[in-house]
Amino acid sequence: MKIITVEEHFESAKITQAINEIVGKAAMPNVSKEMRHYIQTTLPTPEIMHDVTKQRIEFMDKFEIDQQILSYGNSSPQNLDPKIAVKLCEQANNELAKAIATNPTRFGGLAVLPVGEPVAAATELKRAVNDLHLNGVLLKGNYQGKFFDDPFFFPIFEAASQLDVPVYFHPSFIPTDVTQHYFANENWSDVVTGILSSAGFGWHMDVGIQVMRMIVSGIFDKLPNLKLVSGHWGEFVPMFLERLDDEIDAYAGLEKSFSDYYRNNVYVTPSGILSKPQLNFLLAEMGPEHLIYSIDYPYKQPKNTRTFLDNTDLTSDQLDAFTHGNAERIFHLN
Repeated sequence: MKIITVEEHFESAKITQAINEIVGKAAMPNVSKEMRHYIQTTLPTPEIMHDVTKQRIEFMDKFEIDQQILSYGNSSPQNLDPKIAVKLCEQANNELAKAIATNPTRFGGLAVLPVGEPVAAATELKRAVNDLHLNGVLLKGNYQGKFFDDPFFFPIFEAASQLDVPVYFHPSFIPTDVTQHYFANENWSDVVTGILSSAGFGWHMDVGIQVMRMIVSGIFDKLPNLKLVSGHWGEFVPMFLERLDDEIDAYAGLEKSFSDYYRNNVYVTPSGILSKPQLNFLLAEMGPEHLIYSIDYPYKQPKNTRTFLDNTDLTSDQLDAFTHGNAERIFHLN
């Protein structure tokens, strides 16, 4: 069985050092000291994030993963001031291409873009795809409180559509006032609040809303070829396709129903949440052509990374599509 995983993270020591010099090594969202300590002690070490020759390959070989699509993790220059980010994203993509070149049959990559300067970001995406042979772009969170449906960012998505490469939407920390409103309570610790507002629930809700907003904005009427990838089994949105159709279709002014856009333009991955019931639900909602495998390495390293695939209810053709065929097709891996 050929296996490709498409949400697998990498960081460059050179780029991380440059970011630390600009924003400070301890810079992170406005969280408590307790939560900051939790984050710092549970994240993968820099050595694991930077590695593309030893531990990563050992993990891939152990679980029979043929190829990982690499993208920048927490240490990303995406949201820095454009005066800094434009050049630093170019350097980051060059570093990613160098990492891929160490073992080009085992790795692909997703570009990082200076989203605060969308025209420059579109230019960099074209360079990353055409010159560096990267396979798409990963956008993390949002930029200065703006979701990516804002017309300000349209040049990025127009370029992705023209290049026929996917845009992977990845979660990031949500605003402090949202965290306090939904997830804080004096009856539990700041760590619990932080987890609920981030990897436990909150940032998945946030990036699911990101995808929902893209559809409602009408961008797929303008760019019908645009492809989005949504991890963590679609960040809750697939659960509500029928409800969204019922409630919003008559008012949104779109050419198609909400679920039509979702099922046609969005691809869903598990991001290491290897749950058979969720796979079966997404298969029923999305069809086999829109499911792609991912692990979220090294943040997640599930022990059932390989055996999960041996115990699905998928047919042979559906399993081939899930494990490699769909990834090869939309990321142009051949």
